[in-house]
Amino acid sequence: MRFHYSFQKVVDLKTNEKAQAEWMLSTAVGQLQLEEQTLQQLMSEKSRMEHMIQQAATGCVSLLKLQEMQAYIEHLNQCISQKYSDVQRAELNVQKNKDHLTDKIVDEKVWLKAREKARISFQQELLLREQNELDEMATIRYAMRAR
Repeated sequence: MRFHYSFQKVVDLKTNEKAQAEWMLSTAVGQLQLEEQTLQQLMSEKSRMEHMIQQAATGCVSLLKLQEMQAYIEHLNQCISQKYSDVQRAELNVQKNKDHLTDKIVDEKVWLKAREKARISFQQELLLREQNELDEMATIRYAMRAR
């Protein structure tokens, strides 16, 4: 006789939900890394432009060119500020997905534990049945010898 858990489809569903939550967390982490990489590129570009302005200040560069460079740095500052907001949003999304995954893991563990308890109970009942059958066979043999 094989063990059949009547709520196996629920266990399978919980396992699938956990896998989906893992995938969502992975996607959120990838998005966070992308946002951080973009922020790093913007900061690098800003640093490069500031260095160019310092070099231009020591040399002969037109005032118009310096103003263009400064305007570009202002634009980069706005982009960096926006990117910090994007990074924070991505971090919150990662945290939300971590919490969601934790909930799904706990939920799955509860159902797996319930299935394991049911399996143990089934095995104990099976052993009890076998023992009763053996006891009955021994009783019948004893009764047949006693005649």
